Amino acid sequence: MALRDTRVTLAHGGGGKAMRDLIEEVFTAVFQPPGMEDQARLVSEALCAPGARLAFTTDSFVVDPVEFPGGDIGKIAVCGTVNDLAVGGARPLWLSAAFIIEEGCEVALLRRIVASMQHEAENAGVRIVTGDTKVVGRGSADKVFVTTSGVGVIPPGRDLAAEHVRPGDAVLVNGVLGDHGAAILAARGDMALSTDIVSDCQGLGHLMEAVLAAAPNARACRDATRGGMASALNEIAGAAGVAVEIDEDALPLRDEVKGMCEILGLDPLYLANEGTLVIFVPENEAQAALAAMRALPEGRGAVQVGRALDGPPGRVTMRTLFGGSRIVDMLVGEQLPRIC
Repeated sequence: MALRDTRVTLAHGGGGKAMRDLIEEVFTAVFQPPGMEDQARLVSEALCAPGARLAFTTDSFVVDPVEFPGGDIGKIAVCGTVNDLAVGGARPLWLSAAFIIEEGCEVALLRRIVASMQHEAENAGVRIVTGDTKVVGRGSADKVFVTTSGVGVIPPGRDLAAEHVRPGDAVLVNGVLGDHGAAILAARGDMALSTDIVSDCQGLGHLMEAVLAAAPNARACRDATRGGMASALNEIAGAAGVAVEIDEDALPLRDEVKGMCEILGLDPLYLANEGTLVIFVPENEAQAALAAMRALPEGRGAVQVGRALDGPPGRVTMRTLFGGSRIVDMLVGEQLPRIC
């Protein structure tokens, strides 16, 4: 092995042999991109189908800590980009990955992140085909930041969009809510909380294909990441011009997440998820969609949590356990723990 350094130095970003050794031994040896040109050259039979469309997305990932129960920044980077493509109806095919690495970052940490990314890419059926690395000085980053872009193909006749949602449509989720946000809060150690909560981070491409096969008239879908399920519902309701009502009794929440939220004064509806989607389907296809999700590990906890209504456009409400109703609005900023 040419790379003997245990930590990244500024020399690894200088364009010389040290940089080449880092890229070849840590990144390309694992990702094995096709060729070593300055761009990836993509070919797929899926692009040849009449009416097929390309889908393209990009996202940056900054996570503290970079490794946490249930995942790491590399796993989130791959799953998050795959999921952004999948919830729009695309079949993810290719990813790029760019790394901003802080001087002093452990090479062993980079190797674990890269191995995690490759594992998730293989699970999702995608290839990491191109990328980039930059090294910045100490204090200019938090160990490592990752930016991934993804390309997929939307098959002919598939058209998921919020504008297709109609009153009466069922609102489904594939599993528990808030696990990722709760896991990250606990892993940071700021709150001195002891919990076994693990992030829900997972790819949802295979799940979406199963759902769309079972419910071909599915209307729209979002992955409930930052801002949680509440933000996803508000986005869809606003774009569709419908009201949405969810049932508090139907929400799939772990007791540990509920307990943490009660202690910190947080609302679990706004906690981030990294493997949970919200999908609107016609009422007559809801049971088929739920059965398709529950048949896969990524959707065993799938439930219907509400429905679209012919009400004030963009309004999301929750029917509470006590029989009342409260508005579930879009957050203005970040949730903060209450202090009194």
